[in-house]
Amino acid sequence: MTVVPVTSADLDAAEVSWFSALCSDDYQFLGVPDGALRSSWEHCRDILLEAENQGFRNILCPSSYQVGQDTLSFVAGCAPLTDKINMLAAVRCGEMQPIMLARTIATLDHMLKGRLTINIISSDFPGEVAESAYRYQRSREVVEILRQAWTQDEINYDGQVYQFSGVPTGPATPYQQNGGPLMYFGGYSPAAIELCAQHCDVYLMWPEPKENIKARMTAVNERAAEYGRTLDYGLRVHMIVRDTEAEAKEYAEYLVSKLDDEYGQLIRDRAHDSISLGVAHQAKARELADKFGYVEPHLWTGVGRARSGCGAALVGSADQVLSEIEEYKKMGIRAFIFSGYPHIDECKHFGEKVLPQLKTCSLPHEYGRVPAETPATPLGVGERV
Repeated sequence: MTVVPVTSADLDAAEVSWFSALCSDDYQFLGVPDGALRSSWEHCRDILLEAENQGFRNILCPSSYQVGQDTLSFVAGCAPLTDKINMLAAVRCGEMQPIMLARTIATLDHMLKGRLTINIISSDFPGEVAESAYRYQRSREVVEILRQAWTQDEINYDGQVYQFSGVPTGPATPYQQNGGPLMYFGGYSPAAIELCAQHCDVYLMWPEPKENIKARMTAVNERAAEYGRTLDYGLRVHMIVRDTEAEAKEYAEYLVSKLDDEYGQLIRDRAHDSISLGVAHQAKARELADKFGYVEPHLWTGVGRARSGCGAALVGSADQVLSEIEEYKKMGIRAFIFSGYPHIDECKHFGEKVLPQLKTCSLPHEYGRVPAETPATPLGVGERV
């Protein structure tokens, strides 16, 4: 019995994703920059290709103004290099005029033949400090305009930030049908929960004690129910999996063995989400952890000493990590986004030791969004106008 009703209640599989470190977030030792692990095109591409090779069903391509890859450019570059893995592209709402964003996403969706999912981001831009209410209003309007672009013949919108009238949606028609690419969203503030509850498909969470996650799912579901909706739920968490628990815990200590905590603070502060409520909850988990950094027997908060955002890892043997994942699935988690350091190495560890024991799926396919044949769209096989 899941904690709350979920959209994919009868699904006995989960979407298991990896992470491509586009935003200067790959290390051999946390907090020690390594030129061989820089966020170059080649390195980030290789992470993605390894994830596809290992059998991961999706990969998160994050967005932040740090040295690395622009997200949508990266996704476009990787489209012809892949044929199985989905790509979860982070979109920072307001960066691009929303109708042009809808067309950009539709173009990518056709390039990937429906292997595209969208992670909606609401945060400040470089050089901008905006009121939270304005940022979420802007994000809400972007999402609502995307929905119109992907489900209607015209865009007619009269918002506080954007106003459009009679804009035809043909140029923005995606490959995916029945609503276009799935929207994933993570945010802990009331405004974030409201936006996700009303419009998005998958609510993403960062690692906390399971009771906290259950409470968060309950709060989000209550808001979604007011709109007559259910959601699916996702968990973003790092991985350290080895043959034995002792080896995994030893590697966790190795990972932070050269970390200077003052430099770790600088790494956390440079991220655009560093003052968010979600980041505050990650910091709280570190405060509650034991002297070795464990807030639960296999949930280690040490990653958060040198990383804003997702700040904890599942640490253990393959069987222990698998048991943790199965427990999350019983709670109602249907999407997992894993990562580890270095990203290619840990991708192989998880891919070889745990992934073969998991039944995986692609949520866009489960939702009936991906057509069996090229659709009758302007970029597909529809009538040319």
